[in-house]
Amino acid sequence: MSLNFTLPYLPDRPAKPRNNGLTMMMDKGLSIRQVEDFLSASGSLTDIVKLGFGTSYLTNNIEQKIALYKEAGMKVYLGGTLFEAFIVRGMFADYMKLLDKLKLNCAEVSDGSIVMPHDKKCEYIQTLAKNFTVLSEVGSKEAGIIIHPAKWTSMMNKELEAGSWKVIAEARESGTVGIYRANGTAHTLLINKILAKVNKESILWEAPLKPQQVWFMKLLGPNVNLGNISYDDVIPLETLRLGLRGDTFFSHLPKELKQTEEA
Repeated sequence: MSLNFTLPYLPDRPAKPRNNGLTMMMDKGLSIRQVEDFLSASGSLTDIVKLGFGTSYLTNNIEQKIALYKEAGMKVYLGGTLFEAFIVRGMFADYMKLLDKLKLNCAEVSDGSIVMPHDKKCEYIQTLAKNFTVLSEVGSKEAGIIIHPAKWTSMMNKELEAGSWKVIAEARESGTVGIYRANGTAHTLLINKILAKVNKESILWEAPLKPQQVWFMKLLGPNVNLGNISYDDVIPLETLRLGLRGDTFFSHLPKELKQTEEA
């Protein structure tokens, strides 16, 4: 990542490819030209691209799009909803063939829309992990469904043991389910209980809304793994991480400079 000038007192950001401080961008149907523009503007700041839900079924020139992202050094995967669409139809073998056809290097395993025994979900993770980097998602996409914190942590750890590279904490693109309440605020008790039992670097928190991104940075620092970021929010997110936006402005300044906050 090239920077235009020097400023002291900014937090260290790991260089790509990195294992923490990840930014996952959610592509909901960008055109090839939009992808090229995105890579020009934000490619150096983006680690992972999710082709959201079932958009890959409809997206034009999808193989070209995937190749562009991969050439820019990003992990690319199809949304978990598409995985579930294949599973509910008994087409797991066809799904694996599709991943090979599209030359993907990642896969998502989720059960947010369908009922799936957890042991079976871990079997899918174990199988896919032989050939792909697997991200698995925990949490329901249905509003009002509450999963006990002990179940969240148990499922996350079992999925990591089965071969997941990262476990994704569900929030949808709306940021109003899973780890968030209907008004978008964080389920603080749930998140703290997860962090007490699961390695924070193994979790990717879906945080599509700015207040959610700020909340996680204040809890876990600038190198928290965040996902479901809109393509035009990647640079604004990076400014939040660095303390170059009002919400996190004083987060990394030394004490003597923080006094200006009180003036």
